[in-house]
Amino acid sequence: MAEKDKVLIANGQGFWGDSILGPVRLVDEGPLDYLTLDYLAEVTMSIMQKLKSRKPEAGYATDFVKLVDRILPQLVEKNVKVVANAGGVNPHACKDAVMDVIARHGKSGVKVAVVEGDDVLDRLDELIAAGEAFHNMDTGAPLANVRDRVTSANVYLGAFPIAEALGQGAQIVLTGRGTDPGLVLGPLIHEFGWGPRDYSLLSAGTVAGHIVECGAQCTGGNYTDWREVPDMARIGYPVIEAHANGTFYVTKHEGTGGLLNEDTVRHQLVYEMGDPANYLTPDCVADFTSFRLSEDGASRVKIEGVTGGPPTDTYKVSISYLDGWKATGQLTVSGPDALDKAKLCAQIVWDRLAFDGFEYAPEERLEEYVGAGVCHAGIDETDSPAEVVLRMGVKGPDRAKVDRFGMELVPLVTSGPPGVTGFAGGRPKATEIIGFWPALVKKSLIKTKVTVYTS
Repeated sequence: MAEKDKVLIANGQGFWGDSILGPVRLVDEGPLDYLTLDYLAEVTMSIMQKLKSRKPEAGYATDFVKLVDRILPQLVEKNVKVVANAGGVNPHACKDAVMDVIARHGKSGVKVAVVEGDDVLDRLDELIAAGEAFHNMDTGAPLANVRDRVTSANVYLGAFPIAEALGQGAQIVLTGRGTDPGLVLGPLIHEFGWGPRDYSLLSAGTVAGHIVECGAQCTGGNYTDWREVPDMARIGYPVIEAHANGTFYVTKHEGTGGLLNEDTVRHQLVYEMGDPANYLTPDCVADFTSFRLSEDGASRVKIEGVTGGPPTDTYKVSISYLDGWKATGQLTVSGPDALDKAKLCAQIVWDRLAFDGFEYAPEERLEEYVGAGVCHAGIDETDSPAEVVLRMGVKGPDRAKVDRFGMELVPLVTSGPPGVTGFAGGRPKATEIIGFWPALVKKSLIKTKVTVYTS
């Protein structure tokens, strides 16, 4: 039987770098049972793995530790539980940093849980030997093609380990890679006692998690009719009011800015959507065509009737690998005929590089004219802008060749047409390209572990 009939869960981070004011205000400005925080994207895991290789105690979202330092007294006073994937590729180091913060605040008895099992970088060869080829889901190629260049490998775990951690009394749950909706679904499983075969209920929690996973993107952020959104500076981050029967409401704290209605929720519902009738997760397959939306007063959208079915027997794996080098740079070209001068600048760079023996194939070159309709080419073009930002770049497997490109952009200031400026960034340098390799792995080969620590 469910312990509660209603639970309030808010998401205060849509990505690593989102405003710290989102979660701060969520805790401060209204009632809340859970605060979830989503820091991880596919490329983020590779960045964190690189940081960890250079510094063993790194590899997690440091912003999270700063946030806990700022709101810990309120979390304890209001008994708000936190679920975050801030652990990245080093959740124990993140836990240690959080425990240090708790100690500095003089708080004792606060339980912090670590969920492990997603990071399979060190197990790749073992899993390949067990018959897992990790075929690229887009191309069908085996991972063996890039195995020597892999930098990270993380399984998208489901929500039940989070529920397990909460069941052991954790107030702060730290995970590595998992599904974004799972941050919300885990607390619902814990609070309502939903089981692994309650597919439609799990699907309802998945839909709820999907709606809020990008933070304010469902409350007026990045909204097409942006002029209708009031007080965007104080935009309210979303709160899910969930019920044990699977019905839930998308809300925000009273008095906050932003806009929340059926349309803002629909905008987010189609975000990163493949087959809407078969939204695959480790816990269920949710049917995004099954439910009904309706406005239930101001800034309150009701979702009911979600259905779904059993999950597959595989996990998705997010693998990243080194895929060559790139360098990009930009200059501002101003004055009369700015666009023509910018195009001449670009041609000068390519010609000078070719003269010195450095040719770049079309797919290795980037040439953009920001201000002349590059973002919506063919739709919104300007014939004669007053200034243009020339953005150029190259990519390829040869680092020296990529670096050579960077030596030809700044010289245009004195050896190109007039009006060139904006070179304060200096010479572009070659940086690594991180390739994304999506794959599948049998669930039977992946084991999760939950450990709870007390301050």
